[in-house]
Amino acid sequence: MYQIIVLLPLAGFLIAGLAGNTIGAKASEYITSSFLVVAAILSWIGFLTFDADEPMAPITMLQWMQSGGLDVAWALKIDRLTLVMLVVVNTVSALVHIYSIGYMHHDPHRPRFFAYLSLFTFAMLMLVTADNLVQMFFGWEGVGLASYLLIGFWYKKPSANAAAMKAFIVNRVGDFGFILGIFGVFAIFQSVNLDTIFAGAADVASRMGEAGGEGAEAAAEGAANMGDVVLNFAGYSLTMGGAITCVCLLLLLGAMGKSAQLGLHTWLPDAMEGPTPVSALIHAATMVTAGVFMLARMSPIFELSHTALTVVTFVGASTAIFAATVGLVQNDIKRVIAYSTCSQLGYMFVALGVGAYSVAIFHLFTHAFFKALLFLGAGSVIHAVSDEQDMRRMGGLRKHIPVTYWTMIIGTLALTGFPFTAGYFSKDAVIEAAYVGHNAFALYGWGLTVIAALLTSFYSWRLIFLTFHGKPRASADVMHHVHESPSVMIVPLFFLAAGAILAGLLFEHEFVGDAYEHFWGASLFTSAENHVLHDLHEVAFGVAIIPTVMMAVGFALAYYFYIANPAMPKQLSQTHRGLYKFFLNKWYFDELYDFLFVRSSKWIGRTLWKTGDGRIIDGLGPDGVSARVIDVTNRVVKLQTGYLYHYAFAMLIGVAALVTWMMIGGIS
Repeated sequence: MYQIIVLLPLAGFLIAGLAGNTIGAKASEYITSSFLVVAAILSWIGFLTFDADEPMAPITMLQWMQSGGLDVAWALKIDRLTLVMLVVVNTVSALVHIYSIGYMHHDPHRPRFFAYLSLFTFAMLMLVTADNLVQMFFGWEGVGLASYLLIGFWYKKPSANAAAMKAFIVNRVGDFGFILGIFGVFAIFQSVNLDTIFAGAADVASRMGEAGGEGAEAAAEGAANMGDVVLNFAGYSLTMGGAITCVCLLLLLGAMGKSAQLGLHTWLPDAMEGPTPVSALIHAATMVTAGVFMLARMSPIFELSHTALTVVTFVGASTAIFAATVGLVQNDIKRVIAYSTCSQLGYMFVALGVGAYSVAIFHLFTHAFFKALLFLGAGSVIHAVSDEQDMRRMGGLRKHIPVTYWTMIIGTLALTGFPFTAGYFSKDAVIEAAYVGHNAFALYGWGLTVIAALLTSFYSWRLIFLTFHGKPRASADVMHHVHESPSVMIVPLFFLAAGAILAGLLFEHEFVGDAYEHFWGASLFTSAENHVLHDLHEVAFGVAIIPTVMMAVGFALAYYFYIANPAMPKQLSQTHRGLYKFFLNKWYFDELYDFLFVRSSKWIGRTLWKTGDGRIIDGLGPDGVSARVIDVTNRVVKLQTGYLYHYAFAMLIGVAALVTWMMIGGIS
């Protein structure tokens, strides 16, 4: 069954990609969508029937490569963490495929689009089912390639090409860290197989405990004091604890690129240049969650490095507040949701950093439903208003597209953490986990996630009020053509809305509650000193209620600003012009990177091209030699005058020179 789940998207890609023009657009749509629906159904069957108490052996598909101590097979690791990701990826991808049938109806290149969607899904499935780090990296790079193709799908738009290149290049920075981390793992554990690595990590943990005694601080001290030198690089020697911390930080760098964390986040909002279904697929359930999945999968190693987990917490909290502040002032409906995704990924990193791995995956699980719902709902809005994306040119759409309106209300309620929706259970669990966390940045993470909860509520309801309420701001011609989306686009919204309401309520006990151990089995590792999951259920009522209060305050502020007193936002933006511009320009990260990296790289390249290659290498090399040959020949040519007496004179000079040489040679 699991082989079928993985191979169906690949089959869809091959059929639509190789024979799409032959079988036609309709056949390509129906074949790829049907394959994904089957894969999603099988994923749910596996998820609901899997018994974590009876772990499955890896399913070997084929032997891949053998070189010395490196033995890599294409094998499927089936455990609870894999099944959660299979459900998320295949469910959202299947709904996106179906939705795209309506959304891309007028596009002449639909077979190519659906082929790319299926390729993206297959690469993501390769990643989440990986039994070894090489296979994981193969899927990791595969989703990077497919995202490049999808973001730049409308390649005739310069902005789409630029966004695709930006996403590809920025992710390569993180991927470089990831592959170095894989090298480091292999250097330490002499294997890339996950089970072997985790067994080695357990052995290291026991040795660290023996070296440092009991308790988290003692274990950390034991790691630092272990004298085994395991890595020698460029004259530096690292102890086991130092080597593991270094490897974890490199793996984190890879995760930061894929999951758009602060510093490597700049590609995410620009990726909105792709079709809206692509935004839902990339930003809701697949590519951006790859980093969260990878860190959770590698939890046995991260549990050995208190320093690395502290850095993860800091990065996640900083990303959450950064993206929330930028989302406050965005006017593009898709960019608001994109920055919301960036912020929620920061929440997941905070949970990972404090050791609440199941909480992070729980939020990943619920977030997939309501964020895909919001993106596809935004696509329905854009479809209704003749491809307009600026919320300032919308308004008053509530009565014209009521189904889209109410589904987006459900998505917004879940995102903001309204009681008993999906986000209420998972998002609040993240905040509570940060509150009871023990690393140096746990309270930093708690404070910023609480503030981000208020900001999330504000900009989410701002989107609803600007888009659906108030007076219409679009032209009369646009408003005349406003219409509800076809059923093929609406039905996926119903399924996602159901998930946004019920996912948390149905699975809270399994993910983070009493059924945790039976549900997860050995999928997620936590050390004996890690009590975060137990402690978060015992926080005081005042702490537990804070996220809900922030949600209500954010809603009240948004209502006051955009319904009761709509002139207030403009007044505030003028009064606090500097802060407004700072948020509007995304903290000037793009400008900073342009100055530090883009311009400097272009200057170096231009200098090496013009001076190094042009003037020095070519000037002194082939171009210089050829120029001198031409100079000599031009002078020799001048001797060919065509006059007989010139040639006779030249002959006499030659004879004289020959006689002189013979005389001098004879004397010597």
